Amino acid sequence: MDNRVYKIIELTGTSLTSIEDAIQSAVKKAGQTVRNMGWFEVVETRGRIIEDAAIEWQVTIKIGFTVED
Repeated sequence: MDNRVYKIIELTGTSLTSIEDAIQSAVKKAGQTVRNMGWFEVVETRGRIIEDAAIEWQVTIKIGFTVED
């Protein structure tokens, strides 16, 4: 059995629509340069408010991926 090694990166996605969309934004962007992504963990969720309305979601996530040999 192989012993796997993982690396974790942290990034923040944003969306004007939803928390889920902010997560997808971050995962999609990471996927442009990172291979072997396997999971994510939501670290922080916050939003921006203007004139008593939530107008932007910001979600910080950690993405884990397998390090290649």
